[in-house]
Amino acid sequence: MGKKSAAAAGLVLTGVLLATGCSSSDGGSGGGPARSSGTAAKPSAPASAPAQGAEDGVAGADAYRKWGLKPLPAAPAAPARKPVTAKPGEVPVISDIPTKQKIVFLTFDDGAEKDPKFVEMMRDLKIPFSMFLTDAAISADKGYFKPLQQLGNAIQNHTLTHPNMRTESGSRQQHQICGQQEKLAKEYGKAPRLFRPPYGNWNEGTRAAAKACGIQSIVLWRESMQIQNMQYQRGDKKLHPGDIILAHFRGKSELKGHTMTEMTANMLRHIQEQGFAVARLEDYV
Repeated sequence: MGKKSAAAAGLVLTGVLLATGCSSSDGGSGGGPARSSGTAAKPSAPASAPAQGAEDGVAGADAYRKWGLKPLPAAPAAPARKPVTAKPGEVPVISDIPTKQKIVFLTFDDGAEKDPKFVEMMRDLKIPFSMFLTDAAISADKGYFKPLQQLGNAIQNHTLTHPNMRTESGSRQQHQICGQQEKLAKEYGKAPRLFRPPYGNWNEGTRAAAKACGIQSIVLWRESMQIQNMQYQRGDKKLHPGDIILAHFRGKSELKGHTMTEMTANMLRHIQEQGFAVARLEDYV
C-alpha cells in the first residue's frame, strides 16, 4: 500500500471508528449468539490478595492507589493445559473461556489512541491484556505498542483496514487477515495466533480465511467497556467466570473528554467490585 493510499485508509478508518465504534451496537458478536469451544479447566486454589510491594509480577497496593483503585485479586497460575481446544483443522470462535475460576480477560482493539499515560498505568499495575491491532490505526506510530508488548502483552490481528468482514469476499477477507499477519510479524517479531473480526461480524468465509492465514482462534467478547459502564450481553448484567472484555485504544475525542486511563480505571473498578482477577488470554487459548 503506497503512502497516499495508506493515509486515505487511515482517514476512512478514523471516520468509521468515530461514527460507529469497533463493536456492534449491542456489544456482542455480530456472528450470532456468542459461543465458546473447549472443556473447562479444573479450578485451582482461590486467588490471594496482592502484597503491599510489587513482587512476582503482582502490583502492590501503592500502585493501585496511584491510579485511584483498589487492588484486584491475584490471578491464579496458568493452567497446565489450555481449556480451549480445537480439532485439527478447525478454528474455534470464542466469547469466553470455559472455567469456574473468577477470572476475566482484557482485550484492547484498533490502536488509534496512543496515550503514554496508558503505558505508565499498565507498567505500574502489571495487568495482562491482549491487543488486537488494525494496521490503518497504528501506522502513524507502530512503536507505541512495543513497550506494552515488552510487558508481556500479546499483539493479535484485527485486519488491515477494519472492514465489515461479512460484506467481503473470501479472497478479500484472506487479504485483510494474512496481510495484517505479515505486517505484525515484521514489526513485532511474531505472527499473531488470534484474530478478532471488526464489529464482531464474521461468517464461514472468515473462519476459512483465518485458517488459511495461520490463525488458531477467532476471539469475540462478552462485555464491551464504554466510558464509565460496561455493556453486558447477559440479562443479569454481571461478569461471569472466563468472560472476555472488549475495550479500545481511544482518546478524549471518542470518550467525551475522558482519557483512556480514566476509561481503563473505570473498567478495573467494575472488575474489582465483582471480585474478579484478570488473567492472560493467551495462557488459556
